[in-house]
Amino acid sequence: MITMRDLVAIADAVQEAVDSIPSSEERGKKVCMGADGSCSSEVDKVAENAALMYIEREHLPLNVLSEEIGYVDNGGEEVLVMDPVDGTSNAIAGLPLYTVSLAVGASCLSDVRLAYMRNLATGDAMWAERGKGAFKNGEPIHVRRAELDDIFLMIYEGNGAHPDAFSVAKVVRSSRSLGCTSLEMGIVAEGQADGYFMKAEKYTRSVRVVDIAASSLILREAGGEVYDLDNNVLDMPFDLEHRSNFLAVGDRRIYDIIVRHRVSHVHRYGVYANAHIGNILDPARRVIDVLREEGADFCVDTEIADALGVPGIPLSRMGADIVIVVGGDGTILRALQATDAIIVGVNGGSVGFLAEIETDGIEEGIRRLLAEDYIVESRFKIATFYNGEYLKDSVNEAVVHTDTIAKIRHFRVYVDDVLASELRSDGVIVSTPTGSTCYAMSLGAPYMDPKVEAMMVVPMAAYRFNSRPFVVPATSKVTVENVLDKGCIIVLDGQEEIYMEGGSKVEFMMSERRARFVRFDTDFYSRVKDKLVNSL
Repeated sequence: MITMRDLVAIADAVQEAVDSIPSSEERGKKVCMGADGSCSSEVDKVAENAALMYIEREHLPLNVLSEEIGYVDNGGEEVLVMDPVDGTSNAIAGLPLYTVSLAVGASCLSDVRLAYMRNLATGDAMWAERGKGAFKNGEPIHVRRAELDDIFLMIYEGNGAHPDAFSVAKVVRSSRSLGCTSLEMGIVAEGQADGYFMKAEKYTRSVRVVDIAASSLILREAGGEVYDLDNNVLDMPFDLEHRSNFLAVGDRRIYDIIVRHRVSHVHRYGVYANAHIGNILDPARRVIDVLREEGADFCVDTEIADALGVPGIPLSRMGADIVIVVGGDGTILRALQATDAIIVGVNGGSVGFLAEIETDGIEEGIRRLLAEDYIVESRFKIATFYNGEYLKDSVNEAVVHTDTIAKIRHFRVYVDDVLASELRSDGVIVSTPTGSTCYAMSLGAPYMDPKVEAMMVVPMAAYRFNSRPFVVPATSKVTVENVLDKGCIIVLDGQEEIYMEGGSKVEFMMSERRARFVRFDTDFYSRVKDKLVNSL
């Protein structure tokens, strides 16, 4: 059976091979295409070859899964999951932050039983055997209990990082990005940092099992855990196809704060409603009664406060952490134009797709909210620019349509300044996944899972049959040109209207701000079934 001594010997072989490369220039020379489709550098290939040659020479009964060569079937019962050099760019640049990472298991991350990694620049080594703890240079290591107002986080902030990574960096006390996942997770394992956050904008830039197989076991044996971003303990099969975003933590509370946006402190709640909607006063009053009974810190928007005869303050000035919006989806969208607070909707409309609490469950829902028994779902917004001026953000969609009934217009649609479509229609919708279940869907476009970071461009009553909806990455810029010298209207979430002159262009792109919604148990597809399929 493979032992820790075997992994140390493999690491020694890799160390010797890497140290023999005479210069940084030689280390960085591109030599071949790796199994993952990316170019392999000299240092990667030399390190991998050294490990493979040692395994062959010593007749070790191991199959191999490695970053460069892929899977090698040697007829063994176990697999060596190997990243010959993690932190290649650091190695090439001469930064002392690159490792060899070795793990042994049967078929997936959860059954790894041995792990060893070594900083090839300093010689520092960490290792772990399942059930026997984790060690650094022979001394036991342990994660630390976090100080929640003093969080130090390692964060992936490379060129594939999701915007959420930079948002997280702004809310913790301090953060670092070292460009070496295994070392950064090791820093968490030895109690020098509270967590490591990895969220890539594209699936192809997320981590593979070879990147974290060793460091995951070391962290777990040190008392920490690795979770995906859907609240599951992370597991991955031994292949190079599967990838994942994740958060590695020493203290579970860090996950709740960073991913679920839950902090155990006193929130300030706001109550917002459209007083002009019939029968809205009763549910709004019930919300306020529960908040008052539970001793919550809350304030009420001026409009509904006047109708209820209670003190009020405008939503834009109340400084609430969480706003309880009583009404339909339109009321929720209106609230989101006045605040960046977390939203929880109480359905006072007909469908209420964005709402989380139905009127027959107000008391239970508000108490669950106060008990922090929820997750926070983040949705991107669309920012709109016209004539160089920023207008407002849209949660659902931004629409360009004719300013005259029954008159079509000529439009050109550009994606990242490249002409993507030219059409004659009543208008063009640029929709988020959130809005895909609204106006866009009514025009025959598909609905999108909100976890998909993409925008959908939907023609409205297009003259040509082949003018169809299409999807672009959320990171793209979509430009709609009103070609003729005839006016149009820009409509943002059905709330804001701006006149658009003929011959002008309007630009849409992902906003820096995001909409956040409180969610209890209902998943997106159950919501579609309950509120769209089974409703009128």
